Parts: sequence; structure tokens; C-alpha cells
Amino acid sequence: MLELGGGHQGAQAGGAVIDGTDAGFMTDVIEASQETPVVVQFTAPWCGPCKTLGPQLEAAVTRTNGKVRMVRINIDEHPQIAGQLQVQSIPAVFGFVGGRPVDAFMGVQQASEIDRFIASLSNAAGPSDAEAQIDGALDVAEQNLADNAVAEAAQIYAQVMGAAPENLRAITGLARCYIATGDLERARETLDYAPADKAEDPMVVQVRSMIALSEQAGSTGDHAAFVAALEANPNDHQARHDLALALVAAGKPEEGIDHLLDLFRRDREWNEDAARQQLFKIFEALGPTDPLTLKGRRKLSSIVFA
Repeated sequence: MLELGGGHQGAQAGGAVIDGTDAGFMTDVIEASQETPVVVQFTAPWCGPCKTLGPQLEAAVTRTNGKVRMVRINIDEHPQIAGQLQVQSIPAVFGFVGGRPVDAFMGVQQASEIDRFIASLSNAAGPSDAEAQIDGALDVAEQNLADNAVAEAAQIYAQVMGAAPENLRAITGLARCYIATGDLERARETLDYAPADKAEDPMVVQVRSMIALSEQAGSTGDHAAFVAALEANPNDHQARHDLALALVAAGKPEEGIDHLLDLFRRDREWNEDAARQQLFKIFEALGPTDPLTLKGRRKLSSIVFA
């Protein structure tokens, strides 16, 4: 089973934002930031700009869902740490990662700058233990799928989705498992779990193309009939087109690509440029960095510019 968890369990555990003290600084900031980035805001009740910045900073920290935490320190009551950090004016904000300050700013900032500051702390901390576990599990699943161990891969992808429902690698990976087993309906249902703002992410686009291509290839019929038709008439473009799709569906994409390239070479405009459009669909389904995509695009370019 995939075990997920971790995170600071000391004074920070009560919430993402707490009130700190000079005495508690070692525990709440130095030690806590060894595991989770900590934002420290030096403030005071009489500071007007602090009252503006504070809620914005707290909201940005809260949006990280525990990836960044925040400690507020009232310098009127706890001036020691502020003095050690040479704070000359407030609001003053410091970001701690690994027990040391890595970034800081003074005064009120725009929302975009606050978000940038929080994001930089999260990135500086690197992946959490849970994220590292998930990435490792997904790497195993990818290898399983590449080795045609579809059931094993599907189990891992499903476990990751249980822990991180919007993880795009897990969503698209599980959808690819269903495609591999011919269950296109469940592949579509799984892809629907992808966040709306990720609809055009390359991983989602690739799987969507794989589903469309599988549906199209599944309707072509027995490729033996297309081979016979081409032996009788090498210029039977429809037979060559359908044979290409059948070969892709049979797990022979390279042969399918070669037939489509041959078709395009013979008649570029056949069926409204169908050969090239079909090639693009295959390249999209394979992914932009797949060796067959790169090789096929080079061959297609050589035909176009010949």
C-alpha cells in the first residue's frame, strides 16, 4: 500500500498561522522550517500597513494547504528576534527554509508579489516526503505500463488518485491503462477527473487523442482484408488509410505511420488531406518526444519540402 503523510507535528500542527514568541522561535520557526517552509511576519498592533499585509499573507499561506506555514511575532512584546534580524521597520517578512532565512521583504506588497514569495519558499523546500512517495510510485507505474503489466500499473495509479485526486500523472496514467485494455468508456470517465484548467495540458491532450484514435481504429475491421486490397491495387488509398489505423490499433504504430506517409506521398490531398491529419493524431497520441513521433515528423517534412 502507498503510505502518505508527514509534516511538522510540533507547535505548528494546530494550524497554518500561529502567534509566535521569542522563546518559541527555535521550535516554531528554526526547527519547523527543517520540514515545512515558515513565513515570519514581524508586526505590531499600532502598525496600519501590518493590518493590510497580514490578512493577505495569511490567505496566501492558507492556500498552500500546509506546504507553507506562518508565524506572527508582535515586536512590542517580543523584540529579541526582530533585533537579531536587524528589522528596522514593519511590516517585515522573512521566509525560513531548512532552519535559515532564505528570502525577505519589507512593507506592503501587491498580491502577485506575495504569491511569488510564497511559491519561492515552497520551491526552495523541494518536494515533501508525501510528494516524493507519490512521484516514486508513479515512476513504478509508468514502468509497469511500459512493460505491459497493466493491472499492476492501474492499481498504483488508483492508489495515488485516492491520496491526490487531482494528480494529473495518476489520472492520465489510469486512463491509459483502460485504453490498453480496450475499455474506452472508463478511460473517458477517468479523464473527466482532470481539473478543468488542465484540459489542454499535454498529458490530457495526449490521452484524449489516444482514446479518439482507438475508437477510430476499432471501427476499421480486419487488416488482412486491407492488405489483400492493396496487393490488388497499390493506389487504393482508403485501404491503405484503414490498414494504417488497424496496425496502430494492433500495437504496430511504426508500420501504421509508414503507410500514412506512403499515402501522403502518393496523394497529398486525398480525402481533404486525411493522411497528414491522421499522422498528426498519431503523433499527438504518442507524445511529442516519442522517437516514432520525431522520426515520423522528419519524414513528413522531407515529403512536404521535397
